[in-house]
Amino acid sequence: MTDPHPAMTASTERRAWSTSGYLIFAAFLVLLAGTVWRIVSFAGSNPDDSEVFGFLVSTGILIVVEVILASGFYMIQPNQAAAITLFGAYRGTDRNTGLRWVWPWMGKAKISVRANNLVSERIKVNDLRGNPIEMAAQVVWRVVDTAQALYDVDDYKAFVIVQIEAAVRTIGSRYPYDDFAHAEVTLRGNHDEVGSELRAELIARLKMAGITVDECGFTHLAYAQEIAGAMLRRQQAEAVVAARKTLVEGAVGMVEMALAMLSEKEVVELDDERRAAMVSNLMVVLCGERDTQPVVNTGTLYQ
Repeated sequence: MTDPHPAMTASTERRAWSTSGYLIFAAFLVLLAGTVWRIVSFAGSNPDDSEVFGFLVSTGILIVVEVILASGFYMIQPNQAAAITLFGAYRGTDRNTGLRWVWPWMGKAKISVRANNLVSERIKVNDLRGNPIEMAAQVVWRVVDTAQALYDVDDYKAFVIVQIEAAVRTIGSRYPYDDFAHAEVTLRGNHDEVGSELRAELIARLKMAGITVDECGFTHLAYAQEIAGAMLRRQQAEAVVAARKTLVEGAVGMVEMALAMLSEKEVVELDDERRAAMVSNLMVVLCGERDTQPVVNTGTLYQ
């Protein structure tokens, strides 16, 4: 039983037959000069009917040859190629630069193989945790197989744009935007790793169109507007908590060091209640956001 939906056969670039156009152009000029000279010479003579018929036939043949030669020229710029077809069948690709020539009944479709830089539109994506984020990517791509680019996809430039958007959505949903515990790979904190994965995703998607990706990365990455304010407050709260934690850890260490040095040097003997009061005072001094005001106690701790 035959498959009702057979797989598409991928085209493969191969070298086309063509020749240098400079030699053909020189031959064309020689024939053109000869034709003009022949016409001028014949016009100054007094031919009979048989000579007129022979002149018309031979001149007509020369003109047809000249038209054929003139119709086969085409020019290829640096980093440009021309796909050659014969009655709709792909015959190969010519990558030789300069003036080229093929038979005039062969079609020629030029295509650029230069590097192209594309910045995608900003799109809204849900990250791994479901948070809406905005993303945009910059991609440097180029055609490596002209046959696939021209004949395996309808419009390879539009194909690139669509596949870039699909790849950005795929990578964006694969990772969280941020991880405050720094335990996961994130879009914001691991640009190189995520960019490499985006490039691999794009190369796999664009391979069928004969296109490769030289470089890519994110040009815009942010929370969507509807949650940006809430996420900013969350980041600020996380930063405050982290700063407080560091401050308390440092203050506890300093209090421990002060008590240990007082006991070691026997500066003063502290019972548990005085020790607790000293610890409380030191923690207030070290952890307070404002400058503390000293209070002189003229009595004792118990009065």
